[in-house]
Amino acid sequence: MRRDIQETASMPSSLPGANQWKRQSTWKRGIPMYLMILPGLLFFIIFKYIPMGGLIIAFQEYDPFEGFMGSAWVGTEHFQRLFTDPDFWMLLQNTLILSALNLFLFFPAPIVFAVLLNEVHKAWFRKTVQTIIYMPHFLSWVIVVSITVVLFATQDGGINNLLDSMGYERIELMTSPDYFRFLYVGQNIWKETGWNAIIFLAALAAVDPTLYEAAVVDGANRWSQVWHITLPALKSTIIILFILRLGQVMELGFEHILLLQNPVNMNVADVFDTYVYRNGVLQGNFSYATTVGIFKSVIGLILIVAANRLAKAFGQEGVY
Repeated sequence: MRRDIQETASMPSSLPGANQWKRQSTWKRGIPMYLMILPGLLFFIIFKYIPMGGLIIAFQEYDPFEGFMGSAWVGTEHFQRLFTDPDFWMLLQNTLILSALNLFLFFPAPIVFAVLLNEVHKAWFRKTVQTIIYMPHFLSWVIVVSITVVLFATQDGGINNLLDSMGYERIELMTSPDYFRFLYVGQNIWKETGWNAIIFLAALAAVDPTLYEAAVVDGANRWSQVWHITLPALKSTIIILFILRLGQVMELGFEHILLLQNPVNMNVADVFDTYVYRNGVLQGNFSYATTVGIFKSVIGLILIVAANRLAKAFGQEGVY
């Protein structure tokens, strides 16, 4: 009797109708999640994937009135123009130098900030510091650069006036090419460190507190706890974000660079983003602007694939 009851209870799960009902119920339970995913999915389809069809104009002499199908084909003429441009190597050098400074100076800043903030045990102090550090992120680059100009303008800047009144020489911060690169990176660090630290703080929040307690029992000091517990907990996050950052090596932030540029520092401040704006957008040469965009994207893709394979080779998690 008991065996018959058990066999009867197990029969519906093997029936096709029961399996179909389970699949339908699972799909219905997932509807709220699908609706949450839908806006992001539509965003990428409409603004990322559909516009990729416009890359065809890099091989045309695009005329807005003729459209994609009516514009004349020129093959690789725009790519030849880009690579033979006298300013190409200067643009590439400036872009790579600023990107390298971002990688080695700006990228570690949120990590250091998150680790230091994680060591603060006073909740009110931690929240206060977080709020203060987050605030610059919500300022536009126009405001950030304007504040710098007000403080460091050569003739009437507040800091320079103070230095002059104390008998020191004025600092040519805004007009000297020697200061441009570190000014650019310094403003990035000041504005975005707190905001970029959020993901590292979230990763640290998932660390089991008993690991630190066990380390204290074993006699580990603060530095040993950071080295053997905190940093290993951030390792996978750091690697993934570093790989993604490599994909943006050619993207430096058009608005920020443009606001810092002036005729004196153009030899170190001119990058592909501003070059495209001047020679592509302002002159209506959309085909050439698209060509430069493709070049930048290809470089970013190569770096991401290479860094991802390198991470996999060392046994680490990659982006895919």
